[in-house]
Amino acid sequence: MIRIPKGAGWPILTPRETSAFEHVADVYPMPSAGVALTRDSERLYHGYESVDVVPAELYEKYDVKRGLRNADGSGVLVGLTTISNVHGYNRTDHGIEPDDGDLIYRGYSVGDLVEAAQREDRFGYEEVAYLLITGSLPTRAELDDFRARIDSRKQLPEGYLHLFPRATYSHNIMNVLQRATLLLYAFDPNPDDTSPTHEIDVALSLLGRWPRTAAVAHAAHVAEQNDERLMVPPVREGYSMAETVLDVLRSDEGFSHEEAMLLDVMLILHAEHGGGNNSTFTTRVLSSSGTDAYSAYAAAIGSLKGPKHGGANYKAGDMIDDVAAHVHDWSNEDEVADYLAKILHKEAFDGAGLLYGLGHAVYTKTDPRAEIIRGYARRLAEEKGQVEKLDLIASIERLGPQVMRDVRGITKPISTNIDMYTGFVYSMLGIPQDLFTPIFAMARLAGWAAHRMEELYGAGRIIRPAYNSVMPNSGEYVPLDERA
Repeated sequence: MIRIPKGAGWPILTPRETSAFEHVADVYPMPSAGVALTRDSERLYHGYESVDVVPAELYEKYDVKRGLRNADGSGVLVGLTTISNVHGYNRTDHGIEPDDGDLIYRGYSVGDLVEAAQREDRFGYEEVAYLLITGSLPTRAELDDFRARIDSRKQLPEGYLHLFPRATYSHNIMNVLQRATLLLYAFDPNPDDTSPTHEIDVALSLLGRWPRTAAVAHAAHVAEQNDERLMVPPVREGYSMAETVLDVLRSDEGFSHEEAMLLDVMLILHAEHGGGNNSTFTTRVLSSSGTDAYSAYAAAIGSLKGPKHGGANYKAGDMIDDVAAHVHDWSNEDEVADYLAKILHKEAFDGAGLLYGLGHAVYTKTDPRAEIIRGYARRLAEEKGQVEKLDLIASIERLGPQVMRDVRGITKPISTNIDMYTGFVYSMLGIPQDLFTPIFAMARLAGWAAHRMEELYGAGRIIRPAYNSVMPNSGEYVPLDERA
């Protein structure tokens, strides 16, 4: 067990030095409340209903690829990449044929990368990050050099903590991480430099600094809730990304090597997932304009926050807890299936009618990330006394697809995705829910950096898809005083 006394040598920020403990509400209400909703505001707030909802038949008429998806559900081809391959089906003359999933990083199966690091009892995320960014597996000397460069940037800039976390109060730490990233732009002497050297330097800096900025934001929130001073954990040089995350969260109670190794597996599995996923495509879109790295990565964080993307990890965890709270006998499959049907009918949980953690845009039969983490999760569950909860998850995983077929009439294969296990694993590691998606962002940074550089130095054209205009002709301009 790695245990370092909390507070030993930690910088302490008093309320005068940081306003992280203050939540000053905007005294000016939103217009819909402050000015109230009137007859004259009806079209302002509801006019979208008649102009923004395009009839479905027009999408078919113009062969629009909504969501950049083909009619068979596959993604529209918009680019080429040498970084990764997300494989979930085969395209044949008969259409899409489901296949076992695989995730390939620069030619290596992610399962092989995880297994190699675990077999040698070493942390593998940094090796994977190096592979994604450079295209090659590092030698030991190259890996040591890579880690040393990240270590050299773990310390936050002088004066940074007196600006951040002054603005950290937020409903979501992902927004805090965005602001923290954009604030780092101000400390960079040449932030708009898009040369390869500077791009690598920014990526290494954020790999070193994001764990601390997210943890400080969380610690500031906890300090506010408990009316305590904010203690900023010191830098631990030589720690892996997984150890750093657990250290800044749990240094007072310590963490085991086995726990850090499991978090390392999660970081590897989240490091990259193709160029078409929403946040990576966001990175590529912004990068194609030639904007700075901080702006591109901050935008990617905003995308990942969404509940249809990275935010699904906590939604799946909440759903599992909801099932656990409302199903009396977790071993009764009929009772579990009945409650899942209620969720799909929008009669339970969040009313969205979705079973989070089931289904994927690419994977059909299996999500390789879920296949990998399932076994590791069971080992930790046995150690933590959480086997019954894991068995309930297994029941949801097994019963959910059939319930979706019965309720929705879905015929295509439905695979469990990694979100089904992410929240459960993080909870067992003592990671608070508000850091689930920020940790996802920390891991995915390696993939974002690789795709940004591929877009900057390879593709070389600004991304500019087309939208067909189907607006009606409004006729002649009517003077303001003559309008009804």
